[in-house]
Amino acid sequence: MSIGINISLSTNYIRTFDYLFSELYSISMVKALMEKRILALKLRAEGKSYSQIKDIINVSKSSLSLWLKDHPLDKETISKLRDKNPKRIEKYRNSMRAKREARLKSVYNRESAELMPLSKRELLIGGYFLYWGEGAKTKPYESSLSNTNPAIVKFFIKWLIISMGVPNEKIRVRLHLYSDMDEKSEITFWSNQLNIPIKQFCKTYTKMSTLQGLSFKTFGHGTCNIRVSDRDLTEKIFANLQIITDKI
Repeated sequence: MSIGINISLSTNYIRTFDYLFSELYSISMVKALMEKRILALKLRAEGKSYSQIKDIINVSKSSLSLWLKDHPLDKETISKLRDKNPKRIEKYRNSMRAKREARLKSVYNRESAELMPLSKRELLIGGYFLYWGEGAKTKPYESSLSNTNPAIVKFFIKWLIISMGVPNEKIRVRLHLYSDMDEKSEITFWSNQLNIPIKQFCKTYTKMSTLQGLSFKTFGHGTCNIRVSDRDLTEKIFANLQIITDKI
């Protein structure tokens, strides 16, 4: 009989303990939630967004919606939050970049269809205007142009060969490089870009200054000088430039 009573009492003690523990745990959880709610209200009063509060107190947005439904932010605060939100800013930048790229691609395709291909006359005239702006005009027996942009140099060579009838082998190339540039690799670069054999490259001029020390952006391969020693060619170019000057 005493054993049965003891077992019964032990069971009652365990049940009582479980109940008390459960009650204490529930009270503790409620207290923690109340503290989080109070903190959420305080942060909201400071102008924090749901996302910012969620990151600070680690609660779900559904809980915040329930707690803060009567505490909306004013329009000015919402505007400031949107302006400072890194994700929103990045999303906006990506969206604008995509729109700009699509717009520029459309413009490129439209203008390319209208402009290209160039006729022989258009290439001839384009070359004269290029030389008018970029070509050397001090030597009466040499036609020469220098530029850092490979595309401009390639156009000049194309003009010399197609419009002016200059043989490829008469073209000479001289590079102007900086002291921290590798001469061999730059000669190879320009030879490949221009389709001019390395044997037609003259001695490189190397500046004492460095490419890394420049305060402005370049194409990174120095300056390429193209020249053709031909009196008749030079006189023809100069005559047409004078015609353009007189008749424009």
